[in-house]
Amino acid sequence: MVKLDILSDPICPWCYIGKANLDRALEASGNHPFEIEWHPFQLNPEMPTRGMDRRQHLETKFGGRDGAVQAYAPVVEAAEAAGLEIDFAGIQRTPSTLNAHRLIHWAGIEKRQSPVVAALFRAYFCECRDIGDIDVLADIADSAGLDAAMIRQLLQGDADADDIRSRDAWAREKGVTGVPTFIVAQRHAVPGSQPPELWAQVIEELSGAGSADEGAAG
Repeated sequence: MVKLDILSDPICPWCYIGKANLDRALEASGNHPFEIEWHPFQLNPEMPTRGMDRRQHLETKFGGRDGAVQAYAPVVEAAEAAGLEIDFAGIQRTPSTLNAHRLIHWAGIEKRQSPVVAALFRAYFCECRDIGDIDVLADIADSAGLDAAMIRQLLQGDADADDIRSRDAWAREKGVTGVPTFIVAQRHAVPGSQPPELWAQVIEELSGAGSADEGAAG
């Protein structure tokens, strides 16, 4: 197996698109070589715990309504190309994702990371739920087969919050400035939302390398 580390934020539309494109390539390959692990990166590390109005946040970030619309035009186009139906108009709040990243971390301990990540993306971009809300996160945990009562209890405290912050800071110190960022075999960084064709090529090359190694060993 080849380690594929993914730095991502569940409110990042490019991360959702990048996951959809990767998933398409993985499904097409039938037998991919990747062992996937998700890692925290907060787009808005200074976001208040309760989040804020999404429209206000985007207009502040992009210099007004026109700037926000212009910034999101390529996102909408890429989402449609990836086969995603994102309800941007329905999303009311931009949450802090610290708790969502804590949930992803705990899901990793239970080998349920990818289902939880998928559920977080779907909850935020399709169902327009506030994934900064503890009740929403507990419900997502339950849907992925985790102990919702335990997750709720953990989220009400600060367990692993400092760990998430330090891992986020470490990624920035290493030069990560945006997500998604994919790291193949702990060596090769692949930034941005890549098309399925690129992942198909990577999978083919890795599978070919594996076959060559097996032949040499034989």
